[in-house]
Formats: sequence, C-alpha cells, structure tokens
Amino acid sequence: MLTRIDLRTGQLAALGRQGLAGLLPRAELDVEAAVAAVRPICDDVRGRGAAAVRAHTARFDGVDLPTTLVPRAALADALAALDPRVAGALREAARRARLVHDAQLPRSSVTYVTEGSSVTERYVPVDRAGVYVPGGLVAYPSSVVMNVIPAQAAGVGQIVVASPPQRDNGGLPHPAVLAACELLGITEVHAAGGAQAIAMLGYGTADCPAADVVTGPGNVYVAAAKRLLRGVVSTDGEAGPTEVAIVADGSADPAFVAADLIAQAEHDPLAACLLITTDAGLADRVDAELTRQLATTRHAGRVKEALTGQSACVLVGDTDAALAVAGAWAPEHLEIQAAGAEDLARRVRNAGAIFVGPYAPVSLGDYLAGSNHVLPTGGTARHSGGLSVLTFLRGIHVVHCTADALAGAAPHIDALGGAEDLAAHVQAVRARVPTSTRVPR
Repeated sequence: MLTRIDLRTGQLAALGRQGLAGLLPRAELDVEAAVAAVRPICDDVRGRGAAAVRAHTARFDGVDLPTTLVPRAALADALAALDPRVAGALREAARRARLVHDAQLPRSSVTYVTEGSSVTERYVPVDRAGVYVPGGLVAYPSSVVMNVIPAQAAGVGQIVVASPPQRDNGGLPHPAVLAACELLGITEVHAAGGAQAIAMLGYGTADCPAADVVTGPGNVYVAAAKRLLRGVVSTDGEAGPTEVAIVADGSADPAFVAADLIAQAEHDPLAACLLITTDAGLADRVDAELTRQLATTRHAGRVKEALTGQSACVLVGDTDAALAVAGAWAPEHLEIQAAGAEDLARRVRNAGAIFVGPYAPVSLGDYLAGSNHVLPTGGTARHSGGLSVLTFLRGIHVVHCTADALAGAAPHIDALGGAEDLAAHVQAVRARVPTSTRVPR
C-alpha cells in the first residue's frame, strides 16, 4: 500500500539533507497564497472590530452572532452534560500535562559579571494569551488542555479561548470544547473561527481585548492569519497537516506499526506518514496489516487517501541511515520501534516529539503522556520546538551596577562608543564617572 523509496544502494550520502528532504513525501501548503486571501479579513477586523467578526462569521459559518462572547452558563452546562468518562479523561490529561509543564518553568538566575556588577535573568508571563481551538472534521477538547495548561503553568493572568461556532449547537462552539474550558477554569470563550478569530485575538475588539500571544492549531487560513499578525502578537508557529515517521527494524510488531500509521492518517487526508525501516520483510508485513486493519477502520476513506498520497516506506541499509532520513524529514512525531530504541532516541536532533519503544504510540502523546501535542510540522522541527511554558514567558535582564563597577567598565565603553561614533553613549557614562577614576576591569 505504501509507496516504496529504496535508499539501500548508497545514494544517501550523495543526496545530502536537502536533497533527501526533497525526495520524501509531504503535503504542500501554500501559506503565502492563503495570506492573500485572509489579508482583507484581518484588515477588516483591525478596522471595524466586532462588526467585522460578526460579518465574516455569518459568511463562513452561517451563524449571525450579536456577540462572540459565550455566555458563562453555557460552559457550566456543557461540563454538566459531558460524558463522565470523557470528563474524567480530560481531568487526568490535565493532571499529567500540568506535571510536565510545571517542570518546564525556568528559574531566575543571577550572574556576577564583575565585582559590583550583575545581571539577573527574570522570566515574566505575558498578561493575556489567546488560544485557538479548531472545529473542523473533529472537535478537539484535548487541544484546550494542551494550550491552556502551559499558559496556566507560566502564570498568565488572562487566558481566552476562541473556537468556531456551530449552527447545530445554537451558534456556540462544540460542547466538548466548552466543557474542557469550564473544567480548566477558563471563563472567557468566544464563538469565532478561522482568520477572523486570529485577527480578533491579535487586534482586539469591543467583545475581546487583544492578546499578547496567540497559540493553537488550525487550517491553512489560520496559519496565514498568524503569519500576518506576527509582530503584532507572538505566535506558536504555523501548523500544517499532521505527520509521523516511524523508524523500525525487523523486531517491530507490524500490527503496532500499521495501527500507528492509520491513527495518524485518520486526522486528515493530507496527513503524511513515513515508515523508515532496515527490513524489507517488515515493510511487507506492515502493508499486509494496513490492508487488514483498514477494512475495519472508521475513517477508511481519509486514511487511505493519506496513505496512498503523501506517505511512503523508505528502505535503508542500517539504523544510521534511518536516523539520517528521519532527521532530514524532521517530523512532527517520531516513533522508534527498533532494538536499542533508547540509544537511537538520544541521537535524534530534528523532531517535534519522540516516542520510544513499542508501547509509546503517538496516540499516548495526543492525550495522556503529559507532553504537548502542539508540535512543529512541515519540517520546521529543524528550528522550532513544540508548545511549552516558554511560549508564554519573556526573559527580562535586570542590570545592577555600583559606581566602582561602572568606573571599571568606563574605558571599554569609551572605546566601543567611540568606534561606533556614539558620543552621547560615552557621555552618559562620563557624567557619572570622572575620567581620572576610570580603571579598566
């Protein structure tokens, strides 16, 4: 079922990372084209505020809402009506995520540069965070957990959630999303989706004050709106179609591998799945399992489209080559189901999250591992990480200096300020430190 790419003949080194990445399949999204489509929407929201959000919501969602703000009672009602098993699972997911994200908090540090001169590194949360929760093919209450928990752990004072309104739910976001917000103590939720929601969070409206950071996954138009607003607000990145790479050898269970490929393909027809294996026999066994499991898969249509589209099985000569392929692709999720998985995982440099061994599937990370499932896609794991408390924090340097310490730095400031022709910089120090007292330190 999976297209095969045979790299066992030694051409791996000749291809290099860039050539290899170009050979591997991945759905292409033209975010720049989407930017042109959403720019008028974002500009309209910036200019007309809530009236523009209302107009675009009526146009795209078929719902006319006098305000985006969801009534407080609707959140409580949604949680009360939620299946107790789902509510319990969300509570456990939140508990685990809180443990992991609380541990991410960086500590303030003080560095004494010279006697009498120090720099303190402080980490300060933003005042207000905007979280976008999509509402496309599936409702994602787990995305509420994954975005809200790190913001809470970071100490953000105001957290607002936006999610698309649904005609079948009286113009409110999906009940499971509302219930998750109530469970986590979020009291401000807005019924708004797509580019107009991102613009609302970034620019602010009469109903929704502007946020400092906007996070959360979405479609290409959401990604385009984030790109447009970057600089107005901070964002967590541009999420594209989901993806998984599985590095496996002959010891891997083909039923496990096939199940994980199908689980990722279930998200989206544009999902990309890459099996990287040193064993052609395993590739055959996985293909057989895919055929068998697809027969009973609920979303077989979209799964098959993803697996026969931008997905493949890459045959390699050894695990070094397998890691090279995985590193070039830089997947959102990387599973390692091979002998020595722990050691192999330590060698990985480019991945959003790594799942080690046969009993750590991506599905665990999506819900209950405690790790975050908002991860870099499209190869951006080469330079970006997943959502964390750091997304909602700013590092601030606090500088202390005594008169003697400034006197020691003054000659160096004279030299550097003079070299850059910034005489006023030099004078600002000279006003404090007479020339005769300056001793370089």
